[in-house]
Amino acid sequence: MIETLLLAMLVAKLKGYNLKPLFKSWTIYPILVCELVYILLQISIFMGEYRFIQYAGILKLLYLYLFLFPIIKYRKYYSSIIGSIFVVLGTVLNKIAIKYNDGYMPVFPKLSYWTGYVKPDTFKKVNDIHVLGNSDTKLKFLTDVIDIGYSILSIGDVFIRAFAFIIIYNVIKHLNTEKSREFKQITQIYDLL
Repeated sequence: MIETLLLAMLVAKLKGYNLKPLFKSWTIYPILVCELVYILLQISIFMGEYRFIQYAGILKLLYLYLFLFPIIKYRKYYSSIIGSIFVVLGTVLNKIAIKYNDGYMPVFPKLSYWTGYVKPDTFKKVNDIHVLGNSDTKLKFLTDVIDIGYSILSIGDVFIRAFAFIIIYNVIKHLNTEKSREFKQITQIYDLL
């Protein structure tokens, strides 16, 4: 999930926005704390410790709820509606993949084998809805096929993460616009003096 925030910040920076106002806002810090917990979960998986993975779904839900802070504080309601459409679409795509694969989400690791994130016995130890994909997998393009080395995503997961991207990018944009407006007001007052 951290890559989504970093990508939003990178795009904002490339568009010429300053990132400092984002870190002056308290609303980003609950999200960053959740990201830190998620990173610790990923590290535990790399170390072969799978008992905390049962909390990944709760963590993902909490992560999405934490975006309510910046949405409400900066009134990013339109952005949140667009982002929510992506979440619904992503969830539907994941549910379709699971339905057509008898209640399981097939996973196709490649890079994750090389990085050590996935080992040959991982799916037996984890024992959740994720199973190793094979030639019998239906709708493979909707399953977990996007391997980034420390996580394997589906198209649905990418859509769900688009929500975080949209909110963070628009908050950065808003904060820069707000700072620009404040600067103009200060210069107008200075000019009057």
